[in-house]
Amino acid sequence: MTTTENPRHARVPVHGEVRVLGWWRSAWLWVERQWTWYRRYWTSNLYSSGLQPLLFLLAMGLGFGSQVDPGVLGTDTYVQYVAPALLVAGSMQFAVGESTYPVLSGFRWNKAYFAVTSTPITPGQVLGGHLIWVGLRLVLAAVVYAVIAAFFGAWVNAGVVLVAVVGVVTGLACAAPVTAFAASTPLRSEGTRINSLFRFVVIPMVLFAGTFFPVEQIPLALRWLAWISPLWHGNELARGVTLGGLGPLAALGHAAVLLVLFTVGVLLARRCYDRRLVR
Repeated sequence: MTTTENPRHARVPVHGEVRVLGWWRSAWLWVERQWTWYRRYWTSNLYSSGLQPLLFLLAMGLGFGSQVDPGVLGTDTYVQYVAPALLVAGSMQFAVGESTYPVLSGFRWNKAYFAVTSTPITPGQVLGGHLIWVGLRLVLAAVVYAVIAAFFGAWVNAGVVLVAVVGVVTGLACAAPVTAFAASTPLRSEGTRINSLFRFVVIPMVLFAGTFFPVEQIPLALRWLAWISPLWHGNELARGVTLGGLGPLAALGHAAVLLVLFTVGVLLARRCYDRRLVR
């Protein structure tokens, strides 16, 4: 049995499986805290938990889509073309929303992060609990959207299950770096920085990263902006697993981009959490 120094407390024993179990158990305590709050106020989150992308599906897929010739998109209806991307885009927007003001609140307003890390729970475990909670919420939102969208003929095969997985992965790939961004936001400048994030990053990604039309329709000089966005990689994966036309190497490349983005985001967020909660 070996020991390691806890940033705030006495030496805590860690060894083999005990160390792994302790990390997960501590991270899940934060998830339990979030669940205790959510089960009382879940109705106030219905819009962001599935209704927002469904409204987009009704407006764009059925409304605007009635004026689009689906033949040029390789699908029977425009709904089938836009539905996978709207699930991914909705996951991205939800993940960004859950990783901005809620994270800022933990540091500044309700200071829940400081309260939790005054116990043996470490900043890294709080971060892990935050990402686990976001992932669980993404799964719920994806399932709600997929089931309701099926009544509008949005899915052509069982690939919708993989579309939901892609949505969760894309959401987490965006949540991790945005969490780092929020955790590094200085006091009294959070409004400007977070509003700029939504105005100049999130909304343009939804509009121009292949959600509603192929990026090939964007001028070549600006097309690279779509290619570097995580949402485009998620959209390509989502359409590939349900509509086909995506080779294995291309799929692996898109997945690798999302994985790298998530990994880098976690490392940066961990550093920001440590700096603000320990040092």
